[in-house]
Amino acid sequence: MIRKKLTGKNCLIQSIYMEGNCFYIELGVPRWALADPKLTLLLVERYTAKKKEYPLTVVRQNASTLQACLMETDLQQLLDDGKDWDVYLTFSQNDSVNRIRLSSNLFEVELLFYHNDDKMLAPFTTNKGNISFKSQSPCFVTKVEQIDIIDKDHIRIKGYVIHPIWFKHSQPSDIQKSLVFSTKDEEYVFKVPLKVVDRTDLSKEYRRGDSNFIPIGYEAVVPAKALLSNQSEPCAFKAHIEISYFENNRKVTTKTSAITMKVPNFSKKSLIKKVNGNKKIISIGRTQKAREIHIKIENYDFKNHIKTKVKEKLVFVKRHSTVKDLYKMAFYLIGLLPGSRKIVVFESFLGKQFSDNPRAICEYLKENNYDYKMYWSVDKKYLHHFKDKNVNCIPRFSIKWLFVMPRARYWVTNSRMPAWLPKPKNTIYLQTWHGTPLKRLAADMEEVYMPGTTAENYKNNFIKEAKKWDYLISPNAYSTEIFRRAFQFENEVLETGYPRNDFIFRHNNEETRGDFISKYGLPVGKKIILYAPTWRDNQFYGKGKYRFDLNMDLDSMKEQLGEEYIILFRLHYLVSENLDLTPYEGFAYDFSNHEDIRELYLMADILVTDYSSVFFDYGNLKRPMIFYVYDIEQYRDHLRGFYFNFEQEAPGPLVRTTGELIHTIKSVKEEALPSSSYFDSFHEKFCYLECGDSTRKVVEKIFTNAKKAN
Repeated sequence: MIRKKLTGKNCLIQSIYMEGNCFYIELGVPRWALADPKLTLLLVERYTAKKKEYPLTVVRQNASTLQACLMETDLQQLLDDGKDWDVYLTFSQNDSVNRIRLSSNLFEVELLFYHNDDKMLAPFTTNKGNISFKSQSPCFVTKVEQIDIIDKDHIRIKGYVIHPIWFKHSQPSDIQKSLVFSTKDEEYVFKVPLKVVDRTDLSKEYRRGDSNFIPIGYEAVVPAKALLSNQSEPCAFKAHIEISYFENNRKVTTKTSAITMKVPNFSKKSLIKKVNGNKKIISIGRTQKAREIHIKIENYDFKNHIKTKVKEKLVFVKRHSTVKDLYKMAFYLIGLLPGSRKIVVFESFLGKQFSDNPRAICEYLKENNYDYKMYWSVDKKYLHHFKDKNVNCIPRFSIKWLFVMPRARYWVTNSRMPAWLPKPKNTIYLQTWHGTPLKRLAADMEEVYMPGTTAENYKNNFIKEAKKWDYLISPNAYSTEIFRRAFQFENEVLETGYPRNDFIFRHNNEETRGDFISKYGLPVGKKIILYAPTWRDNQFYGKGKYRFDLNMDLDSMKEQLGEEYIILFRLHYLVSENLDLTPYEGFAYDFSNHEDIRELYLMADILVTDYSSVFFDYGNLKRPMIFYVYDIEQYRDHLRGFYFNFEQEAPGPLVRTTGELIHTIKSVKEEALPSSSYFDSFHEKFCYLECGDSTRKVVEKIFTNAKKAN
């Protein structure tokens, strides 16, 4: 039995190599761990939590080295069964089986790919230094290994490139390569020829048995003046490699994805040059998440340059793991001190909005003179949304936030708090949540396609967070059943209806609607379509930043509906997309950053959505709804799945194309769609508690012992 502790620091992958089509993974462990019969190599599929286990055998007793072999059949199974596989070591401790994530200093392991005709499986090193396997279509493996500034006038870039197909089917002859720099919109493109460099060292270090696998090494020397020419305005470049070769007597030209640099401790480099009497600075770095090479050209100003350097240093210090650990420890210790029974902290959608259920509760407490000091936790990038709201704002994770949050009597939020955040003993945590569930949630999700997490971690973190909640608001009995199971929530559920919907219940009249239309400068006399879609788990730029593909022909919409309608776009708060609606001025309006959707509900004659829970709230108004579900099979069967038969029970027609959407909007007459037989049963099942007094019920339950100010 292991008495000491195994950690990622004393269990490290030492070697990965291939013999034929078999992977061999060698790792070192402390000698005392070798006796554990439950030491196994475990691969966990990141999005589904599927598991594959492989036995470990001792190959060097004296060096405490273990080895796992993944046969060709194993590799093919990994290709077929998942996308990203994270690598762990399992071991026994305290009569239970535990596991640790395995890390490595081998940064070029992508060279050890397994390839069949239409797929490749390759190990890779994550940004945290851990080892994973990725299943993907065959593509170029391209790396930058070194960037230097030479002669104060040139930038030298070294790296390598290889394509899996060439390894299996022989490399074409007469390959020509260029390093290509281009702006984001590819308005400006600059090419530099590449010099071929021998890289037999890589084929020896990352060996593949007796094969003659040799990556194509390259070296490019980029004149700084060439990058600066014709660049009067600040700009940024990304880098690719363009490769041309002959195949079947036909010239083929292809381009790699953006080249990356995962060399540890790579430091940003800069070069200052004078162009036409003006100083320019060329900054060479890499993006934080994807580690892609990023070259930025700006006007040089000494004072701004020093300010930028200082700011970068401060950000580095702030993000340092030691500083983060000290901050977390301080939060915990402050939480042990006697708290204030007069402090309430509100937060909506990760601090991005003054909206939703927390806003309704805050406004009720103010209107009814409850004697509390109320604060709003706000993401500093969104502080401008809280101007003129007459609320006390504290920037999220600031020093002031550190002293207010752990001493507060109440936390009121509609989304999860950070996983590391401990709830002080005397704090009451009211989770209001933010929607009636159509899509599967938390523990009910079979697959998780979100960046920065795995299916297992996502579910575990969600459940741990739910254990901190003292109360959870539910809009109906249907939601209560799902919340309890999906969140594994065991404390009290307040089945009151959503406080946020009291507003639309009380203000559902033409006078209020007209006031809002006038307030936001919308044309009077036209009907309003509100388009409020949800986000897609698998469409993202990075952690917390999701993209959205419009999939709507706005030209046709404007041409056929523009005389009678306008359309308001309200994208999900997780979507980072910025819509350019300039060509549709007077017809399409972007309200994605509008603080609270409740005003948009009241203005809209028709709601167009997809799988967003907004339709449950809009249903209280008993107005027409149309569901634009161009990707329903993908969303239903692969991303989330639904809790009920959405296609049969949706309170409005489902359409898949812009043409169908236009036709359905034209066919809508006042109150035509809600009169369907299902709409009444929909309202009885999901909206029966929304009677305008949900906020009162919640406040009287949670703040019962509070004394009102005289």
